[in-house]
Amino acid sequence: MAAVQQIDPRSELDALFPSPSSPPNVHSPSRYPGASPEAVAALTHALKENHTKHHIYFNHKGFHNHIADRVLALYAMGASGSLIEKVYKHDSAYQRPAVEPPEAITEENFIEHLGDENFYAAYKTFFSKVVRDRGLSTTLEEYIFSKKYNFIEGLDASAQPVMLARFLGVLFHAFIHVGYGAEFGILGMVAGGLALASVHPYEFLPSYLFEPSGTTAVKETTSRLASLFLNTKTSTAPSQLEEPPKNHAFSILAKIMQDSKFTKEIKDFNSLMSEHGDTIWRYAEQWTIDPSQPGEIERKMEECIWTGTILYSIGGWNKESSLTADFAFMHFVTSSLFLPSLLPYLPQNSQVILLRGYFASTLGWWIARGFPRLDIQGFLSATSRISSEVKVANPFLDIIQSVIMHPDEHMPKIQRAFAHFSSLYGTRPKGYFMDTELEGAEALDGSLFLRAARLTEEYMSEGTRLTEEDMIKGIRAWSFEGFPARD
Repeated sequence: MAAVQQIDPRSELDALFPSPSSPPNVHSPSRYPGASPEAVAALTHALKENHTKHHIYFNHKGFHNHIADRVLALYAMGASGSLIEKVYKHDSAYQRPAVEPPEAITEENFIEHLGDENFYAAYKTFFSKVVRDRGLSTTLEEYIFSKKYNFIEGLDASAQPVMLARFLGVLFHAFIHVGYGAEFGILGMVAGGLALASVHPYEFLPSYLFEPSGTTAVKETTSRLASLFLNTKTSTAPSQLEEPPKNHAFSILAKIMQDSKFTKEIKDFNSLMSEHGDTIWRYAEQWTIDPSQPGEIERKMEECIWTGTILYSIGGWNKESSLTADFAFMHFVTSSLFLPSLLPYLPQNSQVILLRGYFASTLGWWIARGFPRLDIQGFLSATSRISSEVKVANPFLDIIQSVIMHPDEHMPKIQRAFAHFSSLYGTRPKGYFMDTELEGAEALDGSLFLRAARLTEEYMSEGTRLTEEDMIKGIRAWSFEGFPARD
């Protein structure tokens, strides 16, 4: 037997966690000034140590370890090396240590241990080798978008691997993790994210997604990114598209609000999908995605971003108490930030599957959290002060500067997302959404992102009093209560 070649763990970690690369394309978030050698050193130290020392859940309730997400967001916002070190020291204090897996994960036993968090480190080791050998695109195609790793003939529904559902499941946490890897060029984040997807629980997924389509492999390869911005000259703003699609995402929201199936109060996402998953996916299938049309993937990405922001801000708002910053809805915003960085790595067929799966999961969580109504006109009227009474030269610079020091790990992430969405779509005028079926959508404009950011800042001001003990106990300033069922 040939001798096994020993690999220096330090060199392997260096390969998995290099210095961050530049954003992959014009629609990915820009970096704020402030980068320094000290910041890079603090960041890579935090990422490597977190990767080797800590479990993916910081408690036994399934609360995710957000260290990597937070330090990367802070780095992108120009945080100093000393601040990154301070945040890492704080956040690492309440993490669980890495769990030694019962056995290694191989191609042969990969499916056997899906959903078992005790195998997180084993899946992480497995994917660390896979992504280094095959790269991000090939790895995602095989383990997330292939039929082999989603549906196997002869297995019961609950035993199916459904890796796409696990990837998008539990409020998009694995998707976010891999998204950071794509945005910053860090394969270790990809490996950790795919390992997290592997230990996420089973969620509903329709099997027809992976049936053969009319698109050949050659056509997929040659048309890859054909409708994306990467094949056009770099611009400072998204192109203005003359005609909206026949079934805009907003129109699907309007249709669902008229469906009597969803009038009862349902709070548990998995119960909802078990009962109504087919119906929700049928709505997602009605959402028009025609990748043969120039700009279609870019347009659908934008629709997902606007939809997530509307559900979080307008869905979470009422005239009596202003914004309720819902923990689940917040993840619509923070996850959609990574669509621009992940979509270019996928062939056309998988781009469509990812967008539709992302949209279906968003719809499911919106309904599961109590299905709040969308009073667009009321929201815009009540929040007009935010856009009309700007007291600083650039309100988003003020927001970013203040949120860098916020004790809640999600605050830098959501405000970075709103700032970026404002840079992409802030020039959208009233009337841009006039041809959708969603009541009041014609009054929306690009000020929505600033309004949402300011309301979040106001709501979370109480969160500045969170202590380290609160964080260890899992206490958050976000709302976990959901919303009353609609009338």
